[in-house]
Formats: sequence, C-alpha cells, structure tokens
Amino acid sequence: MASNSTEEFSIKASIEKQRTALERSRLAVSGHSEEAMETELHELEQCCVSLRQYFIFVLPIFGKTKYFMWILASVASIGGILYGIDQSLISSAGLYIPLDLRYDSNKESMISGFMPLGGIFGALLVYPSNELVGRKWSIVGACLLDICGSVLEATAHSWQMLLAGRMIVGVGVAIEAATVPGYIAECSPKHRRGTLVSLYQLCVMLGLVFGYIDAAIFVNLPGNWRWMLGSSLLFSSIFLVSMFVLPESPRYLMKEGRKVEAYYVWKRIRGFQTFEEKEEFFWMEHQVLKELQESKGHLKWLDFIRKPRCRRAAQYAIILMILQQFSGINTINHYMGELMREIGMSKQKAVYMSVIGGATGLFSTIPAIYLMDRLGRRILLLSFIGGVFCGLLIMGFSFLTTEIPTKVGLYIWGLVVYYVSWGLCLGPIPWVVGSEVWPTYLRSQGLCIADASKWIGEFITTYAFPFMVNAMTKTGIFCGFYAGIILMGTIYLMFFMPETKCKTLEELEDVFQQPMKDLLRQNRKNLKETWQAIKRFHINPIWVFSPFSGVIG
Repeated sequence: MASNSTEEFSIKASIEKQRTALERSRLAVSGHSEEAMETELHELEQCCVSLRQYFIFVLPIFGKTKYFMWILASVASIGGILYGIDQSLISSAGLYIPLDLRYDSNKESMISGFMPLGGIFGALLVYPSNELVGRKWSIVGACLLDICGSVLEATAHSWQMLLAGRMIVGVGVAIEAATVPGYIAECSPKHRRGTLVSLYQLCVMLGLVFGYIDAAIFVNLPGNWRWMLGSSLLFSSIFLVSMFVLPESPRYLMKEGRKVEAYYVWKRIRGFQTFEEKEEFFWMEHQVLKELQESKGHLKWLDFIRKPRCRRAAQYAIILMILQQFSGINTINHYMGELMREIGMSKQKAVYMSVIGGATGLFSTIPAIYLMDRLGRRILLLSFIGGVFCGLLIMGFSFLTTEIPTKVGLYIWGLVVYYVSWGLCLGPIPWVVGSEVWPTYLRSQGLCIADASKWIGEFITTYAFPFMVNAMTKTGIFCGFYAGIILMGTIYLMFFMPETKCKTLEELEDVFQQPMKDLLRQNRKNLKETWQAIKRFHINPIWVFSPFSGVIG
C-alpha cells in the first residue's frame, strides 16, 4: 500500500515537474503565462463591443474558424483569376486586333508588353498603398483599376487607347498580385500557410483556362476580341463585391496599434481554442513592437542591405521570382495563339488548342496545394523543376522539324510536360515564399520588391520576345535562354534554398538569421543523403510526408 502511494506521489511529482517546465517554456517564448494571456484576452473581448464595423462576421457562414480561413483565402484568391484571365485573353485577342485597329506587327509586342509595363508601375504603388490603407483596401483599389482598364480595352478605337487600357490593367493586377498572397499569409496558421497561399496560383491557372474558354466562345462573333477582353469585367465585379466581406489583416492592424481590432479579427479567422493560437497572437504583438522599435531613427528600406536577415530574405524571394518569370511562362501564355499558328494551326484551331495548355497547368497545380505543407517548398521545387527543363527542350526542338504533324505532336507534348511540372513547382512556390519571408515591419516593402522583380521579368520576356526570335530563333530561346536559366537556378536552389514550411511568420526570423555557410553545409549534407537514397531507389527518405523537411530539405 505504501509502495502504491509512493509510486502515485512520484507520478504526480513528475507530471507537476513537466507542467512547470512547459509553463516556463511558454513564458519564455511570449513573456506571458497562460493565465495572464486569458486575463488579457478577456479584457480585449470587453473592448470589442464598439467594433460595429465588423458586423458582417455575425453571419452564420462565418461562425466557425476552420471554415472562415478557407473562405478568406478562397475569396481573396479570386484576384488570381483576374491575373490569369488578363494574360490568356490577349494571346487569343491578339490574333484579331491588328486587322481591326490596323496596326503593323511592330506594335504587337507593345500590346502584350504594356500590361507588365503597367505592372512595374503598380509594383511601385504596393508599398505606399499597403502602408496607408492596408491590405484589404489596396486589393479593392486594384480591383477598381482592373475594371477601368478592361472597359478601355473592350471599347478601344485605336491602338493607343488599347495600350492605355493594358497599362491600367497591369497596374491593378500588380497591386493585387503582391498584396493577396501577403494578405493570406498574414492571416493563415503556420501548418496551412503554404496550402492557402497556393490557392492564389490555382486561381491564376483557373483564370488562364477561363480566358482560353472565353476566347473559344467569342471567336466567331463580330468584334470577337472586344468580347474577349470585356469578359474579364464579370470576374472583376465578383471580386470587388466579395472583398467587402473580408477583414483587414490582423498583423497589419497590430502594426498600426489597433490591438482590439486585431484581436477581434484573429478571434473570427483563427480563434483562441489552443494554447498555440494564443501564443502566436501575443508573440505576434511582441515581435511587431520589437521590430518597430528597432526600425526607429533610420530609413527602413536600408535594412534590406544593412541587416543580414532582411538581405537574405530579399535575395531568396527575388531569385525565386526571377526564376519563375524567366522560365518561359510569359512567352507561352502571352503568345500561346501565335505559337500555335507557328506550328501550322489556323487561327480558330489555335484558339481552341490553347485550352489544353491552360487546363494542364490548372490540374497540375491542385496536387501542389496538397503537397506544399506536407513535403515542403524545397522538396517540391527540386523534385519537379527538372520537368520544366525537359518541357522547354522538347518545345524548342519541335520548331526544327519540317513535318507539320510531327511539329504539332512534339510541341503539344513539350507543352504538357512543361505545364505539369511548372504548375507543381515554379507556379505556386515563388508566391508562397514571396509572401512569408519578410519581417512584419518590412512586409509592405518586401512585397513591393518581390512584385517589382516579377513584373520587370514579365515585361522583359513579353515585350522582347519578337526581337529575341529574330536574334536567337525560337529553338534558341526555349532550349538555350530559358532552359539555361532554369539549369543555373536549379544549382543555386540545391545549395542555398532554406525550408520555410510549418513555421510561423515570426519563427522565420531564425531561419534567415543563420549564416549562408551554415545553410550551405546543411544542404550539402542533405543532397549527399538524397543521392545515396536515389542510387538505392529509395523514395521514402526523400519524400517525407510530415511536418518536418525530408532529406532534400
């Protein structure tokens, strides 16, 4: 009996010791004990009575946090449809615009290139708009610009008016393309952030498909290109209305000192059911205040040069975004109809066949959403980027053949291989990484930098394509230029790409604080282990479906 009592006392003491150790670790992370957290959360709840502007959240559809986060990410990602549809519509409309507006072939590259040119100007507006009015209202403003630009495009009676519409659309799309992924990332839990941000890329591919389908529907109507370009108004209007039911980002609200509103939004979209959610909320406040204090007295932009943590994040995000844009995707999307004609198809057939590429990219993005947080960004990218390289080679060599059936077969085969691989890696991952790597106080500036890199790359590859064809031929562009960039980018990623999955935005501070030599050493070790696993035909050590990185990562 005494032995049982002693054993029971020992167990209780062990449990109490573990509980005390856990409480200490909790206190060490956020500076708050769980009891103190509960007290402060109760006080914040009492202050929420006056927040009448958030009345929309009392609707039954927003009752459960597990549904609300998916609703928020899905609605915000509609902006991706606008981006995708504006890309694909011009590839089909561009086959008919020159005859109607009577301009020569020298201006064709301007019609395609002026949207990304507008995107460069839009990228410069990302920082001031996100800082002055926040994430939500920046997206609303971008949507209004897209509506105005689409109206100008559809009613254009000269190529100058069409160019103005293309530029305005580019400005709007650039603002939402930078802000939406960042907005979703700031609202998402760490274990689903990659998946939820990837919904944006899924909607981009969905927009591409909608654009090709729209073009196929209107191709035989009089003034077909006007109907094609004007059809994007439907999606712009839906997106504009939908954004009014979404809240502002809680991290932006906290940065602006609106803690009560940040609490209320967090409660509705994330909840405080677990200790981790409470901890992340207070750690978010701690980190925001710390970063703001450290940034006082100097120009924040200089931190991208002065602070190694910020410099590494910027380098990583910019290289990924440039690699995405110089992978050939803009040439294929913007000139899909023209490239189809080059391999021997008629205008109508080129419009119909363009659906194949868009649909392939769409369906390949779906598994990427599932794998993003289960495999990790690094493993997913390194596993499929080789397929992008092979697809470019097949498409490039198809232009060397003289027999039309062989040329068509090779090009379509390469296009499918390219889109499947691109949709699994280079499509969603740069958006996810570009939304999550920045410290909170520099997020607006970081989104601006990543967005500018993206639109500069898109403008160069879109506007310069006709001139590059004359200088290098299509085979040279696909097999030499684009494939060469992919090869060099892959080497960089193998040795210098960190893993960011399953970490809060605040925990990523430690990831980018580590010196590059430590990251290189770890990645070299992982690559050796991966090579050994490949030689033994063992896939399990490479593709590890867990919250932690596998061998490659």
